[in-house]
Amino acid sequence: MSGPVVLGIESSCDETGAGIVRNGELLAHVVASSMDEHARFGGVVPEIAARAHLHAFNPVVRQALDQAGLRLNQIDAVAVTTGPGLSGALQVSLAGAKTLAYAAGVPLYGVHHLAGHVAADTLEHGPLPDPCVVLIVSGGHTSLLLVRDLVREPILHLGDTLDDAAGECFDKVARILGLPYPGGPAIDRAARDGDPKAVAFPRPLTRPGDAPYSFSFSGLKTAAARWAEQHRQRGEEPPVADGAAALQEAVADVLTRKALAACRDHGVKTLIVVGGVAANSRVRALAERRCASAGIELRVPPMTLCTDNGAMIAAVGDLLVRSGAEPAPLNVSIDPSAPLEYASLTPLPAPPVAAP
Repeated sequence: MSGPVVLGIESSCDETGAGIVRNGELLAHVVASSMDEHARFGGVVPEIAARAHLHAFNPVVRQALDQAGLRLNQIDAVAVTTGPGLSGALQVSLAGAKTLAYAAGVPLYGVHHLAGHVAADTLEHGPLPDPCVVLIVSGGHTSLLLVRDLVREPILHLGDTLDDAAGECFDKVARILGLPYPGGPAIDRAARDGDPKAVAFPRPLTRPGDAPYSFSFSGLKTAAARWAEQHRQRGEEPPVADGAAALQEAVADVLTRKALAACRDHGVKTLIVVGGVAANSRVRALAERRCASAGIELRVPPMTLCTDNGAMIAAVGDLLVRSGAEPAPLNVSIDPSAPLEYASLTPLPAPPVAAP
């Protein structure tokens, strides 16, 4: 298969990823995680993450090139996450990507991290339907989007989280229940032995009159904390498996209920679920059942493409190159709190302030 070869690099949080894509085909996919280094702190420590990216960057890129059977001079473009994410972590991959692009004499593209999650699905299922509803669920983001052309048109936000994201809720409740970090996989494992109906946890923002596509998981986290505290006040440990199953059920119910409502209300026939929480077994199962009942096509990337990775960034870069998008200037900067408006994210440094 001919076409431009795009190297994508991701380091917005605790994974250093490199992927290579050509014409929508995944040629390489390598990830190095520093999660174990953060686990003893119960969450990601930005300084540790940045240092880990620094050590992993060159080996991960070399391994991706080897996996694809390519040399750097055979790369046609470099795409890199420039936001949102941890500032120090983003700086590492941007500096490295600029160096690679300059050394290879190829264009550089700045990519929005969340657009990468959306594009990850194209590596498994092909081009995105126009239009489609996308549910992004991760540790820091929960959003419902209406997507048409991912790289040519603005991305319409139907709703976002008002406080804690779904993954953040899992992490915090896992800590309350004495489960390890990261909380999402730990909750999923514990829930296998639990009864999802054992605890009547609330379904936030699902009453008539509530914001139909917005999310709020802070109250659910508090409800789980109070439930655990009531058990401990009675001198007993909370039944972790039941609590995990009930919490997971509440999150999956809210996510899928709102996503299906968005599809129905906007006349969309395809729902795409992406992000780290898309790897949750109950979210997947409930989405499959409800989409099948509603006649909605469900697309979910493989689990290896749900969490942060460079392949998804390469996928966006591939789409940008093939659409004829302008590359970023080499003095492009990061934007740690970038809103998701366009897939291409290339903010320029602020102009210098004139001396008084």
